[in-house]
Amino acid sequence: MLSSSRTTHPGTAGSAERIPVAVHAPDPILREGVLSQLRRYPEIELREESGPGTVALLVDDVLDEAALTRLRRLVRSEGARAVLVVRALREAELLDVIECGVGAIVWRHEATATRLVQAVLAAARGDGDLPADLLGRLITQVGTLHRGAAGRPGAPASGLTSREVDVLRLVAEGFDTGEIASKLSYSERTVKNVMHGLTTRLHLRNRAHAVAHALREGYI
Repeated sequence: MLSSSRTTHPGTAGSAERIPVAVHAPDPILREGVLSQLRRYPEIELREESGPGTVALLVDDVLDEAALTRLRRLVRSEGARAVLVVRALREAELLDVIECGVGAIVWRHEATATRLVQAVLAAARGDGDLPADLLGRLITQVGTLHRGAAGRPGAPASGLTSREVDVLRLVAEGFDTGEIASKLSYSERTVKNVMHGLTTRLHLRNRAHAVAHALREGYI
């Protein structure tokens, strides 16, 4: 699911499997503050280091080049799923963050314990979780990029099937797997298989990246 943030109650879900989370922050006081919020949730297993299957929670004021480099290393080299908690994000940085593999973003001023855990759970599932204003900016920005590229000879084709486009359009509108299955009269397994197939085939990192790709290519 790529959606704007919704009200959920992560602490009430009885999950048998704990989610490993590593917190990365520019100073120890900020890192300890985030850790203290997450320790209350039994579904979270705090780790010192990121790695495959781990959710890396990166907290910073702004996304400078050093922070973007850390994100790329965490996702591409270490195989972690990433959540970015940041005070502000410039337009030019937004697509870089999504294409880097970040599927969940939380504004610093909204980073309550519940909101952080919600983003961690979404990232662990491979879903997207963006603030509502950021989702709108992403759609606008990618649409602008696509219009600028329209008509250029040699433009690459993404090769999306009509079924994949139908699923991605609903993902972009914020529907979860069950809702998509109901609207398209598919099973949930079919929806998951469609998403897995296209992300694997096109080397996309998560649902947010898949939606950004489809928007860039003009499919949705």
